[in-house]
Amino acid sequence: MKRAASCSCRQLSITADGDPVKISVCHCRACQRRTGSAFGVAVFFHRDQIEASGSSSSYIRPGDSGKSIEFRFCPACASTVFWMPAFRKELVAVALGCFADPSSLAPTQSVYEESRLEWVSFDLI
Repeated sequence: MKRAASCSCRQLSITADGDPVKISVCHCRACQRRTGSAFGVAVFFHRDQIEASGSSSSYIRPGDSGKSIEFRFCPACASTVFWMPAFRKELVAVALGCFADPSSLAPTQSVYEESRLEWVSFDLI
């Protein structure tokens, strides 16, 4: 199954071929700041499942592992579409909300629970 994801203006897009490795809800403060929300949701695929098109800008920040995370975002609308964590070089994370149809993608894990806002609650599959 191919899944399409894109930024708000649709200039930067990514296609994922096959099922994701995992879908992770992250409650860390960095994801809260990046999304402007209570958490971020990353849909992880193997690098060989992903094909990106369009121009992107990148932002690199250190992760808690001490290794960097490179975020790719659209230079026109600034939507973060995907990122590559150096501590998991074989994986690419795609922002759940960028998928054309995110309804079939449900989280399989929740991380950084210590930063989870008290009012956030949901069931994991």
